[in-house]
Amino acid sequence: MCYYFQKMALTTKFLLLVISLLCSVDAYKILVVISLPGRSHGILGEGLVRHLTNAGHEVTYITPFPPKNPPNNTKVIDVSDNNKTFKGDLLNLQNMMSKRADINSMYVMIDLCLEVLRSTVANHNVQNMLRDPTQKFDVVISEWLYAELYAGFAAVYDCPNIWFSSLEPHWMVLRLIDEMPNPAYVPDSLSSKSPPLAFMERVEELYNSIRGRFDAYYMSFWEDNYYKKYLVPYIKNKPVPTFEELKYNASLMLGNSHISLGEAYSLPQSYKPIGGYHIETDVRPLPKDLKVIMDNSLHGVIYFSMGSNLRSEHFPEKLIRRFLDIFAELKQTVIWKFEANLSDIPKNVHIVDWAPQQSILAHPNCLFFISHGGLLSTTESIHFGVPMIGIPGMVDQYMNVDRAVRRGFAIRVDLAYDMDKDLKKAINEMLNESKYRKVAKELSFIYHDRPVTPGAELVHWVEHVVKTRGALHLRSPALNVPFYQKLYLDLLALIIAFVLMVIFIASRIFCSRSVAEIQDKKRR
Repeated sequence: MCYYFQKMALTTKFLLLVISLLCSVDAYKILVVISLPGRSHGILGEGLVRHLTNAGHEVTYITPFPPKNPPNNTKVIDVSDNNKTFKGDLLNLQNMMSKRADINSMYVMIDLCLEVLRSTVANHNVQNMLRDPTQKFDVVISEWLYAELYAGFAAVYDCPNIWFSSLEPHWMVLRLIDEMPNPAYVPDSLSSKSPPLAFMERVEELYNSIRGRFDAYYMSFWEDNYYKKYLVPYIKNKPVPTFEELKYNASLMLGNSHISLGEAYSLPQSYKPIGGYHIETDVRPLPKDLKVIMDNSLHGVIYFSMGSNLRSEHFPEKLIRRFLDIFAELKQTVIWKFEANLSDIPKNVHIVDWAPQQSILAHPNCLFFISHGGLLSTTESIHFGVPMIGIPGMVDQYMNVDRAVRRGFAIRVDLAYDMDKDLKKAINEMLNESKYRKVAKELSFIYHDRPVTPGAELVHWVEHVVKTRGALHLRSPALNVPFYQKLYLDLLALIIAFVLMVIFIASRIFCSRSVAEIQDKKRR
């Protein structure tokens, strides 16, 4: 009998081994490059890694936020030196309010992104990876960072490149996989405008796109230098592709967007919206203390967080006190993500230095969300059907909040020293008007009503690119058509030449006839 059970155990182990080998046949080696030292970008990167490793793939992850417990089949390349590029005062709320720091300036963004790019490819851990002759990848997923330098990794490893965009689709990313969309109805990446645009708005967006092209040329100069210095030495295939060739050679683009949050723009086949993939399928349970607070809040909970980059502790002291006075007047419970100790807190206010945001928003007692308006937080608001009061501070947050206001599930409050009055008014309106929650629930249905989950779609398209050796069938023909042909400038030149020729011939005939008539008159 023992022999029989031993034989069964061996047979079972053998079958499990065979099954595991069969399951690993389609496992791919994937390089994920998410290098911006913003915590929200780290969350997006971790989401990519989680879905890909859960699907059985082996991931090498370049990140400034190395996870403490990385998933199985994950190798982490630490570029935490990138965090030095974010000066402490650049993200300080008081500096933003007093205009001493302006991260919204495109020139500040360009310089910041260039330094992050250089810091990443020059990092000794990345250089050690590049030097390893045994290192191979089936595909690279690289974050677009107002620049295209990371397309060079695909050249080093002779594999397809997939762009990842953390924003809603806009002309700067769409031009890499199709063509520049019309600025008359597709605003700039940092624009809060929404179509239909007024005349002066269309002029401004046209100016933004023209200026953006010059900014791109400036960045390309530096990127080309970084490409030649830090990546070209490791490219084995000859001839070495130019940087200009590489940045337009992506297989597709994964976009952190969804129609429930954005506009219904015309998108190429190679753009795949996967907004919300970072949200875990099974929401983690609340910590016991927060669960007790939220369960026992008879009048509901207001959740207040300025995100992972902006810190509530940087609000001016007087403004913090005025916020607390407003909260003290409410019968609702307020959970405020605040990164320092506070004294004299009202009984209905609970301070937490870290908040399980998704778990809080998922609770049925959460009434609304006071947020900075980051795209991840805005997406989570719609995912859980929770309306929002948006306090934008930088970059795309203005655009996200303004779009949420137009959609009807948010109220905007501007960052200012006297913003407490507007915040109080917004809180009262959010509590007394049911329309905001109703719209949030309607958009949440649109958000969830998809054929598959965003995580499953992400994995599908990454695997599709590898299986089809670059997904050339998704490549837009617009990439192969020169600018002058798209605008029919050659036809225009031909028409102008023809008209000029007709005018020239007609004028010569007219002049000849005039001279002949003059000579004829003289003879008479």
